[in-house]
Amino acid sequence: MVKSFLILIICKIFLFADEQIILVIADDFNSQKAALSCFEDNKPVFDSFEVNIGKGGLGHGLGEIELLHTPSEPLKQEGDKKAPVGIFTLDAVFGYDEDIKIKMPYLYATKDLICVDDSESSFYNQIVKTPKVMPKSFEEMRRDDAQYELGIVVGHNKEQIREAGSCIFLHVESSEDAPTAGCTSMKLEDILKIVSWLDKSKNPILIQITKSQLGQISKLYPKLEF
Repeated sequence: MVKSFLILIICKIFLFADEQIILVIADDFNSQKAALSCFEDNKPVFDSFEVNIGKGGLGHGLGEIELLHTPSEPLKQEGDKKAPVGIFTLDAVFGYDEDIKIKMPYLYATKDLICVDDSESSFYNQIVKTPKVMPKSFEEMRRDDAQYELGIVVGHNKEQIREAGSCIFLHVESSEDAPTAGCTSMKLEDILKIVSWLDKSKNPILIQITKSQLGQISKLYPKLEF
């Protein structure tokens, strides 16, 4: 079960201290835009920039820390087109180039690489080579457009809880003002900058929240200069 905010504020307050943090802040749960900032050693490393989030806005997701929320705030569900709110690991980079020099695990997006969004499948919320028994629903990781030319795998719903949401990425936007199906998208030049900076040894994480949750983040990361 995902650990609660109240427990983690005591025992995990320094878990990701002085490491790499991508912070995405939206105005509210209905927003389709947000501001993205990057931090290392609690200090900003790039200028902030605007990103696109879910067409359905935001919903509380399943990450490393369960933030406090009210019953009226939405929860992330499969197919709701909401981007997840929470604190998530950043697990790997993927892209169309066969090999790139980065400090993260890399997945080469071949034609047979898919991400499974069929919650009945044993491969739900996993990126795999096409299995012998194909799931009912999946995303091809090598698309006909440039949206997955370069992307980052977000560690959402790692326990593969059915219908809780799958295949969450940071990736290239389809256009400047196009909301996503639940991911966070941006210009290619911006994601290139992030991918070149990320270092798996520095435990990179994504914190994706609304402005109403800034107080919780300040308590968990009191040295973060945002």
